[in-house]
Parts: sequence; C-alpha cells; structure tokens
Amino acid sequence: MNVRKMRQMLKNQSGTISAIRANGELGRRIRDMGLVPGASITIRGHAPLKDPVALRVMGFTLTLRNSEADLIDVEVK
Repeated sequence: MNVRKMRQMLKNQSGTISAIRANGELGRRIRDMGLVPGASITIRGHAPLKDPVALRVMGFTLTLRNSEADLIDVEVK
C-alpha cells in the first residue's frame, strides 16, 4: 500500500483518501467539501509556488492550501 500526504502527489496522480488527520473546525470543513475516507481524488496541479494544490473529487475541482493537504493521507494508485 503506497500511502502519502496529498501535498506530495504529482499532477494527474489519482488515489483514494485513507485518513483525515484534521480535527475540530478544520476537520469538519474538509469533510464538508467531500474529502472523506474512501473518496477518489485526482491531483489537477500545483500553483507555481506549489501552494495551493488543485484536485478533482466527486466531479468538481477544488483547491487546498498545503497546510490542509498535509493533513490528508491518500492511498496512491
């Protein structure tokens, strides 16, 4: 099993979220965006300075700061 932080994934790399390590309000906000264990995601790209990261989940694109992406573990395909 190849698990890594979402921030470490490369453009066009896909995987399944295995864990969310954020608690409290930030954890709730991340989960409200559809980023829950078992969700499939694809990295769409990184900004020129590598922050934020754009990803595709459940048919829509969203961006996360690196500090948020570091709290999400993904099993890479």
